[in-house]
Amino acid sequence: MPPKKKKAPVIIDGVDTSQMTREQLEVFALRLKEENEREREERNFFQMERDKIRTFWEITRNELEEARAKLRNKDRQIEEAAEKNEEELKFYKQKVKHLQYEHQSDLTDNKAQSLVALKTAQDEHTAQERKLLQDKRDMKNLIREQEISHQEQTKSLKLQHSEEMYNARNEFESRAKDIELKFEKKYIDLKNDLNTKHNMEIAEVEERKNTQIAELTDHHAKAFNEMKNYYNDITLNNLALISSLKDQMEVLRKQNQRMAKQVADLTAENKKLVLPLQQALADVAEYKRQLQNYEKDKISLANTKLKLNDTTKQLGELQWSYDALELRFEKLQEERDQLHDNFVKAILEVQQKTGVKNILLQKRLETLSQVADHRLVLIGELSSATKEPLFRTNKQLESILAKKNATISDLQYELARVCKAHDDLLETYEQKLISFGIPKDELGFTPLRIVPEGQGGLARGPAGLVTRNR
Repeated sequence: MPPKKKKAPVIIDGVDTSQMTREQLEVFALRLKEENEREREERNFFQMERDKIRTFWEITRNELEEARAKLRNKDRQIEEAAEKNEEELKFYKQKVKHLQYEHQSDLTDNKAQSLVALKTAQDEHTAQERKLLQDKRDMKNLIREQEISHQEQTKSLKLQHSEEMYNARNEFESRAKDIELKFEKKYIDLKNDLNTKHNMEIAEVEERKNTQIAELTDHHAKAFNEMKNYYNDITLNNLALISSLKDQMEVLRKQNQRMAKQVADLTAENKKLVLPLQQALADVAEYKRQLQNYEKDKISLANTKLKLNDTTKQLGELQWSYDALELRFEKLQEERDQLHDNFVKAILEVQQKTGVKNILLQKRLETLSQVADHRLVLIGELSSATKEPLFRTNKQLESILAKKNATISDLQYELARVCKAHDDLLETYEQKLISFGIPKDELGFTPLRIVPEGQGGLARGPAGLVTRNR
């Protein structure tokens, strides 16, 4: 027997399978299994695609057959329509020929009739033309005769008119001469009458003037005599009046002397009464001033009473509003105390909760960081021990580390959000205290503000606006 041939070694990824370890073979088997699964999935996918394409092809083929059948039907319909159109065309051509023949026959008949009618019309027209020419000649003769007769009538009328004008002119001239003589005679008579009348009126006016002058002279003489008598009477009366006035002057002089004595006595008495009069006038002025002040005081007293009534009303209203405000102030103080107590309780509860939660989160972070460090140490030891490429192991470790880092970032975000909510709550209560007029010093403690590690640069917005670090 010939010696058995040795099997050729199988080399995968540059490594002989006979020299692979069990772990490498398992990894290789898993990879082959995954590739087999992927190939099977691809084969199933391509089979499905092939079935789809086949069904689409069959559907398209059926649609093509249907379209071809429809096309054949359409071609048949088109041929039938063409044959029908040709038959109709032949029928209409025959009909057109018949119509053309009928039209030609009608046209010849109409031409013959029109020629006959034209001949008769021409005969009638020539007869009418002859008749009209004869009428025209007759009318010309008649017009000529009328013109001759009109000329003769015009001549006779002109002669008659000239004779009438001559007679009328002679008649009017004779009448004008008669009228002129008549009115000239009337003018002379009227002038004479007016002259005589004017002379008579002048004589009457002179006579009236003379009589009026005589009457005026008599009247003036009479008036002069009366005036003379009047002034004579006045002179006599004035002399009598002067004598009587002299007597009255003597009497008045005596009375004047007596009155002078009385005036001297009265002036002496008046001098005695000047001081009491001045005192009395001063008293009267004082009384008038007091009277004016009394009226003013009376008016001011009435105004003061009105103001007092208004002030009392305002005082009552202010007292009522003061009582109401005092009650409201007491209620507000009670509410403030209650809010203060609630605020203190809430702050303590929040501080306790956030403190516990922060401690738990920090402990969890510490444990996670320790676990991560421990795993990093293990990875370093494994890599140094094996000294082989650990591509897949590194990937798994990187994925685990990424998950852990994501968990750490989520926990840090949650911690930052809780701290921010705690700070926002403190800010809200502090603003409420300020709005109610309570100073921060009256709390009795200092609120705890927590700033987690690595989160010192948080924004001042609401807690819901804290975002994860991307």
